[in-house]
Amino acid sequence: MKVLVCVKQTFDTEAKIELKDGKISDAGINLIINPYDEVAVEGGIQLKEKGIAKEVVVVSAGSDKAMDAIRTALAMGADRGILVKQDTAADEYARACALAEVIKGESPDIVLAGHVAADDGSSQVPTRIAEILGFPHVNVITAVEIAGGKATCTSEADGGTQVTEVSLPAVISSQVSWNEPRYPSMKGIMAAKKKPVSTVDAAAVANKVAIVSVALPPSKQAGIKIEDEPAVVGAKLADWMLNTVKVEVK
Repeated sequence: MKVLVCVKQTFDTEAKIELKDGKISDAGINLIINPYDEVAVEGGIQLKEKGIAKEVVVVSAGSDKAMDAIRTALAMGADRGILVKQDTAADEYARACALAEVIKGESPDIVLAGHVAADDGSSQVPTRIAEILGFPHVNVITAVEIAGGKATCTSEADGGTQVTEVSLPAVISSQVSWNEPRYPSMKGIMAAKKKPVSTVDAAAVANKVAIVSVALPPSKQAGIKIEDEPAVVGAKLADWMLNTVKVEVK
């Protein structure tokens, strides 16, 4: 059984985001594997350790910098990687098309990914990949069992859990509570340098969405504090609401 894991390179979640000319500046920013995708990588490796999977392939779409994310996944224990060269401005549709094209060529039994990216939070790519490939898709899984050509997935649901069984091949996107990703060992880091990573050009697909500009939310204004006798405070508060912030009274 072959497991393919889609990973995205994102900003370090502790990084301070700065904007320049309406765009997010990556100057001096540490780039990491999307934490949700890191959980998916760990899940794929565990399937191999259990003898369920024979190969774990990691694929990432982006610039040459994304090679670092792939090497990290290889150091964790994945077997080989594929870098899909694509403009980082590609939207979710174009990225899903590029990844789906590579996945078709690999013919994996399971496609794993985090259910969302920590940077844009769009949570679209795994679902789009499943739609393009015609695969069933189970989202936000916290556990999975593979047997008899089927995947039985436990997922988060409102007020409880949901158990879903799908036939393979399938796309399965994970919640962070699925597992605890391992840290790459020094031995793993050294071994990752020798593991094969192929590079392919992304399928030529036009974006459906264009980001015009990005802006930070306005800074919070200082609040006001009213101190007096209760009756006076009530009157002052009502006056402030009516005449300063212009609360509409119906």
